[in-house]
Amino acid sequence: MEPIRILQVVTAMNRGGLETMLMNYYRKLDKGLYQFDFLVHRQERGDYDDEIEELGGKIYRLSSIRPGHYKKYFKELDDFFSKHQEYRVVHAHINENSGFALRAAKKYGVPCRIAHSHLADLKLDYKYPFRWYGRRYLKPNANYYYACSDQAGQWLFGGMVEKSQIKVLPNAVDLDDFKMNPLIREETRRNLNLTDEFVIGHVGRFNPQKNHDFLIEVFNEIQKRCDKAVLLLVGEGYLEDKIKEKVKEMGLENKVRFLGLRKDIKSLMQAMDLFLFPSLFEGLPVVLVEAQASGLKCVTSTGVTSEANLCGEVEFIDLNEGASQWAEKILSLNYDKKDYTDILTQKGYSSNQSSAELLKFYLEFYKG
Repeated sequence: MEPIRILQVVTAMNRGGLETMLMNYYRKLDKGLYQFDFLVHRQERGDYDDEIEELGGKIYRLSSIRPGHYKKYFKELDDFFSKHQEYRVVHAHINENSGFALRAAKKYGVPCRIAHSHLADLKLDYKYPFRWYGRRYLKPNANYYYACSDQAGQWLFGGMVEKSQIKVLPNAVDLDDFKMNPLIREETRRNLNLTDEFVIGHVGRFNPQKNHDFLIEVFNEIQKRCDKAVLLLVGEGYLEDKIKEKVKEMGLENKVRFLGLRKDIKSLMQAMDLFLFPSLFEGLPVVLVEAQASGLKCVTSTGVTSEANLCGEVEFIDLNEGASQWAEKILSLNYDKKDYTDILTQKGYSSNQSSAELLKFYLEFYKG
């Protein structure tokens, strides 16, 4: 018997927040009965592609969504859904562009068409007219509305549907993987040649949203006051070389470590003493859930939704306060780690719970 197949629509299956969330859910499925397949918008392979294929998932590739190429892209969508009418659930995670894929899914009779918001604000930029254009396709073509937080739901769907129609699906993680473990902490710090250093960590793509420029300025102020401070930067991105140059100019080469794209985030978080996350905007980032699951004190900007303070230990600071004020605040905090597993489980952030809930919803469309 063939497994039930559910189509997830994403940009690419790299190690970002929503992609990691999907993999957390996907790994929990009984692959003999259920499968996730992925419709991606990049020709190059993603970080999770090998694992997806090993687990039995299929990956289909379309063109990137670009202004001026909508006609070509819409034809690709029509061709895809005309050939693949096995899907009864299409779950789109590409924010305002989700309506494009859901329009084609609707045309070919897909009964469950989910638009999922993963951001809280993208600010005004040159892409705004194209976002506005994409958003027009959401309401007539989606029939279910999901978001990672209330704020993310209002950002994408506000004024379009009633708030009661927006389902908040927690960005759940495998809590057992991230639970505090002194032995892993000791081993990871030893592998990184860390002893009694004050280890500040950040995980995120090197792009404008993550605000690495300001992060380095904050760390520079911290290390002036605490010579044992070390910064671990995990991730890749097109701004990485620019940030490396800034680190060099500030004389911080021996203090800042660029660890690249890593598969051992859970171990690296055990090694950290503080998680620093000064993003310009976010939805409810998976990495902040992971950091809290690891027992870390987190300091983030007010550009991150207050809903991210799941355990009462996230400190929010306005970016306008400047790097020096951030450093003073950070060094005044208590960094003692705590086990937040029970709190996160109660709030629905265990991937065991969330994957079961999501699968139950999906299966309603395969009965009979």
